[in-house]
Amino acid sequence: MQISPQQVLDALKNVEDPDLKKDLVTLNMIKDLSIADNQIKFTLELTTPACPMKDMLKNACTNAIKHFVSAEAEVSINVTSRVTVPVNTSSLDNIKNIILVSSGKGGVGKSTVSSNLAVTLAKDGAKVGLIDADIYGPSVPTMFDLVDAKPGAVETADGKTKIIPIEKYGIKLLSLGFFADPGQPVPWRGPMASNAVKQLFNDTNWGELDYLIVDLPPGTGDIHITITQSFPISGAVVVTTPQQVALADTHKGLAMFRMPGINIPILGVIENMSYFTPAELPENKYYIFGKGGGTELAKRFDVPFLGEIPIIQSIAEAGDAGKPVALDQHPLLDQIFGNIASKVAQQISINNAQLVNS
Repeated sequence: MQISPQQVLDALKNVEDPDLKKDLVTLNMIKDLSIADNQIKFTLELTTPACPMKDMLKNACTNAIKHFVSAEAEVSINVTSRVTVPVNTSSLDNIKNIILVSSGKGGVGKSTVSSNLAVTLAKDGAKVGLIDADIYGPSVPTMFDLVDAKPGAVETADGKTKIIPIEKYGIKLLSLGFFADPGQPVPWRGPMASNAVKQLFNDTNWGELDYLIVDLPPGTGDIHITITQSFPISGAVVVTTPQQVALADTHKGLAMFRMPGINIPILGVIENMSYFTPAELPENKYYIFGKGGGTELAKRFDVPFLGEIPIIQSIAEAGDAGKPVALDQHPLLDQIFGNIASKVAQQISINNAQLVNS
């Protein structure tokens, strides 16, 4: 007996996205269904290329068809993605999601996290941009080996001049460090700094982006308020280290996003410099700066804990060399940054779905 499309769709209604809490057919994730005898082909369209449950959902689809339709069915599934967009609208029509990477204090590795998060999402197939909004100590030019780089410009049809971001490693990059002498300090006043950062968003030809990651300055100042009140932010990632002094400052930075008038979703907490593992003793972990502080902070605010990043010499060396470590085949760090990127993308998909249904 010929298998019908409705039989297949009815079977796939038994497969639920564990994050969005609805079945794949209701979520309109099943595309281009075709059937020839017992050969069934379709596309599974996920909400992010960094979906951590990609293989699980694919296997669940195959099992559902074999169980509810035919054990003899030959199932071929093409997995693609279409990154979801929050319901907020703004002048940044081509940018689907803006992710802030923040910290309460300097020196916790926020720029390292921003750079490697951008690289990992781009490796997964997403269209990614990165703004270095840390105007007092921009790190992106160094971390991407672009210290002497200068962005170009293009004139639009309506006569406006747009900045062209620099592309490297599949990421569109922009930093105020590109516009200043690397050896000279830039004494920005608050309004000047805020206006300069807004220009990085509004006066740049970003093209189509799934994720625009913003590396914020440390603290809770003018730049944070300007960005959160001027643009639709999908969520914030908060970076800390295990020491109490860092956690105390991070607590304040995290609380800022929940203030009335700001109210930015917290995607999760990352603990950097969590432990040290000597190369000659790979099974050993030494918690030099304390243990579990990031986890406790996440519990206190009831937000996801996204992961621990260890102290590994190659992370610093890669940043200094202008090649973020996520580009290299370092098995442990590849897994760590991969998990973090998947959880960030996953949380954005959940938040966007809740906004649509609210």
